[in-house]
Amino acid sequence: MSTPSLPAPDNSPRLREALLAADFTVDGLLDLLGAPAYAALARSETVPALRATRGDSPLETLVRLFLLQRAVPAGRARAALPLAECLADGWVVENSGADGGAAAGATAGTAASTEGGTGSDEDDVFVRAIVDVRPYGGPEGEDWFIVSDLGCSVGGASGATGHGEGVVLGVGGASTTLAGLTVRRPVARALDVGTGSGIQALHAARHATAVTATDLNPRALEFARLTLALSGAPAADLREGSLFEPVDGETYDLIVSNPPFVISPGARLTYRDGGMGGDDLCRTLVQETGDRLADGGYAHFLANWQHVEGEEWQDRLRSWVPRGCDAWIVQREVQDVTQYAELWLRDSGDHREDPEAYESRYEAWLDEFEARKTKAVGFGWITLRKSGYELPSVVVEEWPHPVEQPLGETVLAHFERQDYLRTHDDAALLTAHFALAPEVVQEQVGLPGAEDPEHVVLRQNRGMRRATKVDTVAAGFTGVCDGSLSAGRILDAIAQLMGEDPVLLRDRTPQAIRSLVEEGFLLPVAASAA
Repeated sequence: MSTPSLPAPDNSPRLREALLAADFTVDGLLDLLGAPAYAALARSETVPALRATRGDSPLETLVRLFLLQRAVPAGRARAALPLAECLADGWVVENSGADGGAAAGATAGTAASTEGGTGSDEDDVFVRAIVDVRPYGGPEGEDWFIVSDLGCSVGGASGATGHGEGVVLGVGGASTTLAGLTVRRPVARALDVGTGSGIQALHAARHATAVTATDLNPRALEFARLTLALSGAPAADLREGSLFEPVDGETYDLIVSNPPFVISPGARLTYRDGGMGGDDLCRTLVQETGDRLADGGYAHFLANWQHVEGEEWQDRLRSWVPRGCDAWIVQREVQDVTQYAELWLRDSGDHREDPEAYESRYEAWLDEFEARKTKAVGFGWITLRKSGYELPSVVVEEWPHPVEQPLGETVLAHFERQDYLRTHDDAALLTAHFALAPEVVQEQVGLPGAEDPEHVVLRQNRGMRRATKVDTVAAGFTGVCDGSLSAGRILDAIAQLMGEDPVLLRDRTPQAIRSLVEEGFLLPVAASAA
């Protein structure tokens, strides 16, 4: 069976108006379905949503049509959509009465009832969607729509499992993670590498004068075009090709990519398998970014990387960072090779096929890892900034704990602090003024009734939600930091209270101050503001 042609965006404004008029939005879905059924959709479980859409309102019709992939009577579709235009552009197609009725399943009501009981020919005509259309809320409350292959939006009827190699997915956890990480500031030019259904390009269109989106899969570019058009966003410059090939010689102020980062023995699925050996695709993408990033620009990636026997994974990632770029690399999760293989075999539905075929593919994954001496695979975020410094700041860390998205401002502040620290030696830190970050609280841990705590913990309630154990001096120091006194004067006062030598205290404390600034517990304050 041939793949249907994708819709044309010609009448997207009229379709968008109809979707909004029916309240086919994130808030509208929550109100209609309720939180449990809405959450079930995100797990690709459709029964609760089917039960919640037994009526004949336009919103219920749209949920069944675009999210549940059920055929609906043409009369009901006409009440919810500009049906003639949607048929002409290819958003929906007609089914015969018999086929359509079977596909409609538990759909309540009839075309006759929605058309005033006229008993028209539409009684036996059903329409079905060609694509998934998923409501998606923008960061400022915008009502956007992500267009993807049938069953491949998060909340689609069957998830991505078992689809062909050229499938185009909708919005998922990885997509929203990357969108939340990205530094959002006005830029002239933004680039989305491997755009898929266009989610990152859609976000970039809010703050970039011009957006370029590339993908190896030409179908993905068409889906990105539909997503942007249906969301009311400016069109992007869409280019077909691998990695940076379509933009050779050009530079950008912002580069984002949720690439096909899965480390696999082959390239079966375009949306996830990079087609290069091991983690070479992610390495190549990061290394080549240095020549594509304008001065001061940021690049954000999701990536997988190998943990190889006899090699520190942190050193492996440091070697990826291009010259002239600062980097912040965060490992969020690690899986051993068996867990990793099983995860992605299930993603492609191999566990549902012939057991011998499943075992054969599992063996191929393990053979690949063994040949590359890979013992585990890490997943995380990579952010680059084109700073131009000879001695770059490269921070590689493991942080599997919960964070608060969006993190774009946290990322921006991280690099600003790195700039501050590289230009302030220990003597300069002692003359500087600091303030405790507003989201930081202090916790004292010890036995109930004890005179003194066993230890003191500083904890961030926002952003990365870091926590760090501090000694008595650091606890006293941070408690006094309000920007009014220099660090040196605070330490002199602490030395007097504790009966310590102020010179020795000044000598040993700057490293602790540096760490607290680097992790965002202390913020530099201009002396003139004190």
